[in-house]
Amino acid sequence: MDVGFLCYISATSLVLFTLLSSFCYNFLRWRLVYAYYLLMALLYDMRERKRNEPHRYDAFISYNVQDEAWVHGQMLPALEAQRGWRLCLHHRDFQPGRPIVENITEAIYSSRKTICVISRHYLESEWCSREIQMASFRLFDEKKDVLMLLFLEDLLDHQLSPYYRMRKLVRKSTYLSWPQAGDNTDAFWQNVHRALETGAP
Repeated sequence: MDVGFLCYISATSLVLFTLLSSFCYNFLRWRLVYAYYLLMALLYDMRERKRNEPHRYDAFISYNVQDEAWVHGQMLPALEAQRGWRLCLHHRDFQPGRPIVENITEAIYSSRKTICVISRHYLESEWCSREIQMASFRLFDEKKDVLMLLFLEDLLDHQLSPYYRMRKLVRKSTYLSWPQAGDNTDAFWQNVHRALETGAP
């Protein structure tokens, strides 16, 4: 066979492969990653249902590291110290050395609920996006009130538009606003407490 023809075929195949890979990376990457996360969640959910064990945590707290001071300064004292709820946190309860996706999946399914602490920082975080997507999958799969949205700040509609799933969830699941609480933080935490009580053993 002609060497020039072989070189032409090889070069053409390489170019096509590069173009296809680039297309998949730019346009299908998030769908493929999301599909992978959903598969992980589905497998974990099936396994946990067979085991039928009680949840280790009352809630997994999904938040951006930029909002960690609020979580430690406001949320933990109000929910753990005063109310005794068992919360799952990234830095404290994730298993070191374990793939982050597995840690997230186990945290969500080992908790009765997931509380997403929404802020501008949260919306900009890739991992936070994955966490709320996986929690959303569990919400739609189990058809139970397992997801709470806690907004740390007022966000404009266009800031939420890329997160169309979140916009639907705002109408369907528990939605709490920290800015609207104002000085009446006791009532705010009482609402969180009542939401956590639903489905408690």
